[in-house]
Amino acid sequence: MLSRKQLQRYSRQIMLPQVGEEGQQKLADARVMVIGLGGLGSPAALYLAAAGVGELHLVDGDRVEISNLQRQVLYKTNHREKDKALVAAQQLTAANPEIRVQAHCRMADEDWLAVQLAEQTFDLVVDCTDNLAIRHVINRVCYESSIPVVMASVRGFSGQLISFDFRAGASPCYACLFPRGDEDTRPEAENCSTVGVIGPALGVVGSMQALEALKLLLGLPVSSLNRLQLFEAASLEWRSLTLPGNNACPVCAKALQKTE
Repeated sequence: MLSRKQLQRYSRQIMLPQVGEEGQQKLADARVMVIGLGGLGSPAALYLAAAGVGELHLVDGDRVEISNLQRQVLYKTNHREKDKALVAAQQLTAANPEIRVQAHCRMADEDWLAVQLAEQTFDLVVDCTDNLAIRHVINRVCYESSIPVVMASVRGFSGQLISFDFRAGASPCYACLFPRGDEDTRPEAENCSTVGVIGPALGVVGSMQALEALKLLLGLPVSSLNRLQLFEAASLEWRSLTLPGNNACPVCAKALQKTE
C-alpha cells in the first residue's frame, strides 16, 4: 500500500489512468538493472528513480572524466576520478530517498551478469552501454534468463532504440537484428570517443528508454517492442522498422534447444 508521502510525490503520475495507485505500486515493487551510466544511463536512471521504481541496480566500471560532463548529466566537475556507479547511486538517492539504489563498480561480463540475474528477481534490464560486444552479452544472458531488456545507442546525431520481452517464448532478439561478427577482434571504431556525439540526442533517447521501461513495468503497450526505432536529431525525425525473427540466430536457436 502506498504511503501518504508516496501519494504526494507521485501524484501527477498516479492521476494518469494508465498508472493509478495500482500501477505506482507495481513500480515500487519493481527491481531494475541499468547497465552503463554514461550519456544514456544518466537520463534513463534519473527518470526511473524519479518515477519511483523501487530498486535500481547501477552497473558501470568506469570513473568520471572531464570529457564525460558534456553529456553525462548525473555528474559534476567535482566528481572527476570517482566511480560512476557510486556517484550515480548517491545522486539518485538524493533525488529520491524512498527508493533503494545499489552500485556495482564493475563491467557486466557474462559470468557475473548471469549470476546476478539468476540469484535475484529482476523485472527488467536497461542496456545503456556503448560497446557492441557487451550488448550481445546482455542480449544473450537476458534471453536465457527470460528477462525483458530495453536497448539503445547514439552515435553523432543518430540514435537507435529497441525493446525485447524475453518472457514471451517467440520473441526475436538483438542478435536477430545485428548478428554477432568480428567485433571482438576489430578496433572499437564506433563509440562516442571516436566518432563524437551531440549531448541532447543522448538525453532524448535515454529518456525514451526510461519511458519504454516504465511502460513494460506497468504492462502498457510498448512502441519499441521488437521494433527498431531510429532517431535523427539533425532533422528531429523518427522512423520505425519491424524486426522479424531470424531462424539462423544462434541465440534464439540455443534457447529453443534448451526448451525441447
